[in-house]
Amino acid sequence: MTETTVVHLLRHGEVHNPEGILYGRLPGYHLSENGHLMAETVAKAVGGRDIVVLRSSPMERAQETAAPLAAVLDLEVVLDERLIEAANVFEGLRVAGGNGVFRDVRAYRHFVNPFRPSWGEPYDEVVLRMRAAIDDARAAARGHEALLVSHQLPIWIIRLAAERRRLWHDPRRRQCSLASLTSFTFEGDRLASIGYSEPAGALLRGNPVPGA
Repeated sequence: MTETTVVHLLRHGEVHNPEGILYGRLPGYHLSENGHLMAETVAKAVGGRDIVVLRSSPMERAQETAAPLAAVLDLEVVLDERLIEAANVFEGLRVAGGNGVFRDVRAYRHFVNPFRPSWGEPYDEVVLRMRAAIDDARAAARGHEALLVSHQLPIWIIRLAAERRRLWHDPRRRQCSLASLTSFTFEGDRLASIGYSEPAGALLRGNPVPGA
């Protein structure tokens, strides 16, 4: 009989970011009070599932999202660099409001190639590292479930690749809300389905910084 294995990709919770900075891989950005509530809500929602592997991006916001899951599931959080946010040349800059980076003509040279993209880590490279992280987690949790805490862009890009869709896209159309789960179900080594859910959907109040 073919074994069923599920790998859940969890986007971290809401981050305290009143200045609207694109923080990317910058250190020092932590979950807001609402973000901690999101993480606790997800932990309660998945607490009864057969999750035997728990891994996280090394960013603080991801580790803080993983913490209540570790407590509920009685698992150690293993950090995986492959789950990190995508690199972006606009890290540390405002992206929202009248003085955001999209209003600065000096930034336009970074927008010349939306297919690669020219402003950050190539989509193909994101796919390679995320696929490797998923494959390793699937092997470790074979016949059970794994949960990986990551970020919006990496989760959305690997989903697009798995569904054989083009990688370049409009960030405003990503189906990957804060504290959402994108779940890959495998029958043996075959990807059987991809599901999406928002266990903390009632706590969503908008996210002004795309790709966080």
